[in-house]
Amino acid sequence: MDGRKDNYFFRNAGAVATVEFFWGLGFPIVLESTFLQLFLKELGASDLLVGSVPGLFVFCIASLPIFAGYLTRNIRFKKKIVMIAHIVPGATIFVLGCTMLAIDEKYILPVFFFFYTIFSMTLGFAMPLWLNFLARIFSQTRAVPGLGYMMLAQNIAKIISSLFLLKIIAQFAFSATSCAMIFLGTGILFIVGALFFLICKEFEEVGDPLPSQSSFLVHTREALQEIVANKPFLVFLAADLDYYIIITTLSFYANYANQYYGISQAVAAGFFVSCIYSGSIAVNILLGTLDFLKIKQKFILSKGLTLTALLLLITVPGVWSFFLISFLLGMTRAIRNMVYTPSVKFFSGKSDATDYFALAPLLTAPIAFGFPLIFGKTLDLTSALGANSYKILFGLSAILLLITFVFTLKTNYQTTKSSSVEGQR
Repeated sequence: MDGRKDNYFFRNAGAVATVEFFWGLGFPIVLESTFLQLFLKELGASDLLVGSVPGLFVFCIASLPIFAGYLTRNIRFKKKIVMIAHIVPGATIFVLGCTMLAIDEKYILPVFFFFYTIFSMTLGFAMPLWLNFLARIFSQTRAVPGLGYMMLAQNIAKIISSLFLLKIIAQFAFSATSCAMIFLGTGILFIVGALFFLICKEFEEVGDPLPSQSSFLVHTREALQEIVANKPFLVFLAADLDYYIIITTLSFYANYANQYYGISQAVAAGFFVSCIYSGSIAVNILLGTLDFLKIKQKFILSKGLTLTALLLLITVPGVWSFFLISFLLGMTRAIRNMVYTPSVKFFSGKSDATDYFALAPLLTAPIAFGFPLIFGKTLDLTSALGANSYKILFGLSAILLLITFVFTLKTNYQTTKSSSVEGQR
């Protein structure tokens, strides 16, 4: 089976890379975005409200996937449902842009959160289907290079998009019309990109489950019981919690730079993002397509890079250090995205790991959803401290990161299968 998958490696890698290129052009607008931070601040949003954006997204990708796992449990070949699940959130962002062009500016903030909630819900439904789809179209030995090509295309597109944002914001600032056109264009890119899933070749796998007629509650309960009993997988999840530290840092550090260190909005929304995606590209080439380091070594490296970025934010904030911090955060996020999919598939021990991809975010939801909200609320309460309020929170984030590092050392890629992903080179 792996041999057949390898025969279609470049077709599948090219198809998903094309999807991700189109989506990468839109990601700097709507996901883990300095653009959203500054856009919301321009509309008068509080730090708590800014923090609610990643919190809202994480909540939706934690709660909606359980329905995706159940509703598609008897669909063996899923590329069409994966494509549709990507078109719907793209259409939501398109309608957001159209609506912003038609309404008074004072209504834009509530309208944005209404559509962003729908976007987050629909993308949350798509997420486990997409991750399981990626895990199935590549062989175990070529999963990391396949994801590397995919993410390389995505991050090249993100740099193109971020430079475009720099030009637009420098010329038009955050005017309602320019932002509406940006959202409208993003929706179109998402819809067009999703169509390239049709090029992919899918395969049956040994151990594919038989059709199930169980109810939603029974299916979810049995899947959850299986996952909770899978101790190696739970250790991996605990080690992976630093991802939400990265996401929270990305959600706030641009405002930190803008408010206290004289970094312009255009630079924060443009060059910061370019540095983030440059770091991601470096990782995708070296650790992805070239596949240097083993899976666990990559995982450990990501912790060290995140810790370095947090320490730099505390000790030497300044224009050049912010560029370096952006680069490091891009590297750590790229490593995590590269490691996560094959790791979940491996620790599940299943040919179809949709339920693991669906329920894992639910288990981590309290931290994933709560951490950015607590971060934002604390900033509101300690605003009198100025830049020190950020530094204190970045310091606490570093301590939490060290806790996840302990679990990283305990993550064992040799415990579930004799042929493990740890052997990949």
